[in-house]
Amino acid sequence: MWKTILRRVLVMIPQIIILSILIFFLAKMMPGDPFTGLIDPKMDVNTIAKLKQEYGLNDAPWVQYLNWVKNLFRGDLGMSYTQHMSVTSLIGDRAQNTFWLSLVTIILSYLFAIPMGIIAGRYKDKWPDQTIRIFNYITFAIPGFVAYVLALWLFGYLLNWFPTTGTVSVSVAPGIFNYILDRAHHIILPALVAALISTTTTVQYLRTGIIDNQVEDYVRTARSKGVPERVVFNKHILRNSLLPITAFIGNVIGALLGGAVMIETVFSYPGMGKLFFMESISQRDYPVLTALILMFGILAIVGNLISDIVMTIVDPRIRVK
Repeated sequence: MWKTILRRVLVMIPQIIILSILIFFLAKMMPGDPFTGLIDPKMDVNTIAKLKQEYGLNDAPWVQYLNWVKNLFRGDLGMSYTQHMSVTSLIGDRAQNTFWLSLVTIILSYLFAIPMGIIAGRYKDKWPDQTIRIFNYITFAIPGFVAYVLALWLFGYLLNWFPTTGTVSVSVAPGIFNYILDRAHHIILPALVAALISTTTTVQYLRTGIIDNQVEDYVRTARSKGVPERVVFNKHILRNSLLPITAFIGNVIGALLGGAVMIETVFSYPGMGKLFFMESISQRDYPVLTALILMFGILAIVGNLISDIVMTIVDPRIRVK
């Protein structure tokens, strides 16, 4: 297994290099710049030219790329044109917010989806399966932003069970128990709603896998030998049915990052998604933009690596050649 991991990590290196080249030059191809009418509409031409020279925007594109890569290896992501602070600090503050929101969402999603998929597969066409399928139809049909707005209105404003903005209450001082409890209180509502509407694919994959594997020859053979039904289900049916889900983990990570902007915008949650779509792109903040896209791309590549590792653990027959 370690050879497989090492081989996949080595493959990631050229992928990241190609990704960095595409990200940098595609960002440079975007129309406009951060100093033309975006920061201060009254800024004169000479001041704009001076700022472009100061930030190296007048250098050849390949020179700008090499300087960017050189600074990346030093851990320097540059300065934000619009926020006037280091990109590392800016992303660091937002990254931990998105990380905890995504982690809680993934955990809740699988805590809901796996039992629902197992019940739906074992009780095919019976009332538990029909109930879960109706739930899947509803969550699949409702657009994400509608679910977020309804949840915010009902549980945040009407019932006042959860906070409606931010990551922590202003009145709570940084500490251990109270601080963690308050942050969890802010995370639970958006994470719960995101988890519920993202269970559809996982439940369907697991249900279909269980139904298909129940009629396989190796299952019939195990039952004919008198193997207890609990062992047949857990060791043979369920284990093989989990393979499509493990292969889907990398896509789940990417989907959460892509959908973070919607969650963070509705719940006024300061994370990387809102920083990326609502701030850096609209304001042509190239240092923040390129750093975030590179980070998202690396996370997607790492997500695929995690999928391969988990699949190898679940089924040792699977090896990446």
